[in-house]
Amino acid sequence: MGGNEESVEVEDYNGDSNGNKVKLRFRVRDPSEKVGRTKEMLSKQAVQTKEMLSKQAVKIAKQAEEHESFINKVTHLLGVLGFGGFCFTLGARPQDVRYLYCLFYVIFVPLRWIYYRYKKWHYYLLDFCYYANTIFLIMLLCYPRNEKFFMVCFSFAEGPLSWALIVWRCSLVFNSMDKIVSVFIHLLPGLVFFTIRWWDPVFFGAMHPEGTPRRASWPYVETKSYLWTWLFFVPLAAYSVWQLLYFLIVNVLRRQRLLQDPEVMTSYRELSKKAQKANNAWWRLSGLLGDENRLFMYILLQAMFTVATMALTVPIFLSYELHVTFQILKVSASVWNGGNFLLEVMPRQVNLKEKKRTETQPVEVELEQSAVMK
Repeated sequence: MGGNEESVEVEDYNGDSNGNKVKLRFRVRDPSEKVGRTKEMLSKQAVQTKEMLSKQAVKIAKQAEEHESFINKVTHLLGVLGFGGFCFTLGARPQDVRYLYCLFYVIFVPLRWIYYRYKKWHYYLLDFCYYANTIFLIMLLCYPRNEKFFMVCFSFAEGPLSWALIVWRCSLVFNSMDKIVSVFIHLLPGLVFFTIRWWDPVFFGAMHPEGTPRRASWPYVETKSYLWTWLFFVPLAAYSVWQLLYFLIVNVLRRQRLLQDPEVMTSYRELSKKAQKANNAWWRLSGLLGDENRLFMYILLQAMFTVATMALTVPIFLSYELHVTFQILKVSASVWNGGNFLLEVMPRQVNLKEKKRTETQPVEVELEQSAVMK
């Protein structure tokens, strides 16, 4: 008899056919054992599901690499048509731009996870831009009339995300789905909140406290302190929450995983690798406190960047002319970087691929000849 089972005897006073008493014995199983087995079964199913999804992601990514040339042509066609359609919508129906953005995010971010999982880049999806874009989606779909929430999202979109587009030199290259998604993740939110701020009076006209009369102007800013609170201090607090969670996940909970596999990429690893190779200003700045404190310096420099860019959202929020100029600057920077990539970077990448291919071909021929001789 198991340790978690009990034997119970019960007398049946109805008796058998002769009227004699009958003792019935049965076992009662401990309910905690059943709960434990259920938990174990669910955990195994979760692990199996995760492994299955990972295998499918690898399979899809490998198939995409095998047909890279054709996919690039299709991507270029769809990218140009899609960007043209977006520009048309921006001019003809600016109130619908936010729906295009939501559709873009729910389709392409999961696809990016599949591709990045195969490349071992999936920790990029913990970066601030994805954290902010998820908040944008919640605001637009669930709380579209919350003015304070809107101002926090405006600060994220026209602060760190937009300036990252310029500083990190995101390139608008229509034959690269990865680069198109990178640009749009940083560019589209700012355009969405620009249209709401200046071109959609119906939308922001509905943003007023319930039960109070509509006021003549929007945003409903009584004082400058109110503006700084919801465009700077509250967004900065939300950014600090992300930074804390990111540090705990990447540098504490997943630290051993990252140490075991140097091919797994994070933003810090990629920037450090490129900066060290170029020996640029970023590498020198991050090493001011010594090599052992480069991660701390990275966090500090990123925090300074966030503070500065969020502070700039206040004058942008108040000036239509300044906001329009900023939109032109962002689009121009991404197009310029895209042209630089096509004319300078891509030819070098093609030459490197051809060089590797020619180096591997003689080895393959020798192996085939040796196999025939045997």
